[in-house]
Amino acid sequence: MKAPIHLLTALALGLGLASAQAEQATLKVCSAENEMPYSNKDGDGFENKLAQYIAQQMGRKLEIVSWTDPRYFIRDYVDKGLCDVVMGVDHGDPRLYTTVPYYRSGYVFVSREKDGLDLQNWDSEALKKAQRIAFVPGTPAETMLRSIGRYNDMFNYQHELAGFKSKRNQYVKYENDKLVNEVASGKAEVAVLWGPAAARYVKSAATPLTMTVIPDNNKRSDGEKVGFHYSTAIGVRKGEVALLEQLNKLIRDKQDEIAELLEAEGIPLLDEPETALSMN
Repeated sequence: MKAPIHLLTALALGLGLASAQAEQATLKVCSAENEMPYSNKDGDGFENKLAQYIAQQMGRKLEIVSWTDPRYFIRDYVDKGLCDVVMGVDHGDPRLYTTVPYYRSGYVFVSREKDGLDLQNWDSEALKKAQRIAFVPGTPAETMLRSIGRYNDMFNYQHELAGFKSKRNQYVKYENDKLVNEVASGKAEVAVLWGPAAARYVKSAATPLTMTVIPDNNKRSDGEKVGFHYSTAIGVRKGEVALLEQLNKLIRDKQDEIAELLEAEGIPLLDEPETALSMN
């Protein structure tokens, strides 16, 4: 009778181990393969670190699902169930459920400390005199450069900043570290970038740089508002209500710890509007 007892014991232990492994669910996070400082395949980005923290707090094993083209990853990865969540999406992105924001930041003017430029807003005299202003096309920076009449002045220089030539059905990439270095090296007097994209490189620059958060009261020449402050959330595949609620609770409970991770990166953090905090 001993053999059957040992067999049953081993079977029970095996089932117990399998059960324990099954209990640790996986959090599959869609992450860019090379979109620094947010994420890369080596996990060096600040969104990689945030994803690891979120998974740990949930008691889940983190699985990174990498994408290379930002235009289609929601359609081709999230919607098809290849991953559960996406870090760093705009709060209210209609393609996904979005959590309560885990940070709010803004676009910044980047300049060299020794230049002492007075860069308070888009009416600043320094922007009228600057020979070169580095920016990413298609962002609010382009809209306001057009509004103050400086876009055409930067047209040729802007083409020098592209990371590579666009092939058919590929996107043109502007490297954040390169644009910050344009200022650090003195090639440009000013860069206008999303604060979280610039912070790491401003902080690590050999030449002391300064970031000035741009006010959120800008308007185009036709009077239409141009937003410069945005709230960032975690995107969740539609239908995953329980996961959304779990993430919302975690973000609310661990807001101080999340802020510490972001502040270590040097990201300028802004207060959330009450409407954003009360949603979801």
